[in-house]
Amino acid sequence: MAMKIVFALLTFVTVGMIIGALFQLAFISKLENSYGTKFPSFTRVRKNQNDACLQFPRGIPQWENDKEAEILRIGLVKPEIISWSPRIIVLHNFLSMEECDYLRAIAIPRLAVSSVVDAKTGKGVKSNVRTSSGMFLRSEERKYPMVQAIEKRISVYSQVPIENGELIQVLRYEKTQFYKPHHDYFSDTFNLKRGGQRIATILMYLSDNVEGGETYFPMAGSGECSCGGKVVKGMSVKPNKGDAVLFWSMGLDGQLDPKSLHGGCDVLAGEKWSATKWMRQRATS
Repeated sequence: MAMKIVFALLTFVTVGMIIGALFQLAFISKLENSYGTKFPSFTRVRKNQNDACLQFPRGIPQWENDKEAEILRIGLVKPEIISWSPRIIVLHNFLSMEECDYLRAIAIPRLAVSSVVDAKTGKGVKSNVRTSSGMFLRSEERKYPMVQAIEKRISVYSQVPIENGELIQVLRYEKTQFYKPHHDYFSDTFNLKRGGQRIATILMYLSDNVEGGETYFPMAGSGECSCGGKVVKGMSVKPNKGDAVLFWSMGLDGQLDPKSLHGGCDVLAGEKWSATKWMRQRATS
């Protein structure tokens, strides 16, 4: 009798997991199929009678018959330089809400405890320096249309070739989780063999309604900022869904920039989802 009950429970759990996975795949497929297919009508305007007729989209701007502008989100992405030393740019509206949800949907089934790079071996190891969970997109997933669009956009705004980029990593920080200040550049020789040094990082925010969880630059600026509910010296960026932070680990002189020190502040409420892409000196494959 006991064995029958256990078998029945296992069957129920297995069926539930299969149904959940199918719903997840259906959601991802729906996002892929709908990507870039909806365009609002355009308004035609003239400054005066002698001017050519110009087109401006009504409401939220889209890019009818212009795939390149659509991929780059021309007219939507708003760069804001917040620091020259270290070099930091906030790219407002860098991702669409659809793209944010898509990356989260891919990541959810594959999340695992995050690791950090061991300076001696170059391998990933668990550490109390970083308490998030995360995953990396697979090489074949870079061929997906939505991922291709995001990677091309990153390349254009950073001016770093697509092939110099590492695979995108998606991260989830829950309440009280954080990432202590660190540098993205390597201090070991193992990781320099493939693509050379990391020169820049883009951090894209995928969720809303997060308290705390700021991206913190302790050596940027001369004022104070909020970090996980505390007032600290330096500069921080609040996680807003669709925004991205682009910063350089290497200066214009080609030298590593110690001021690029950064971290993820404690999450006070909600979940902070982000996607990170590191860019190298050379092609990574």
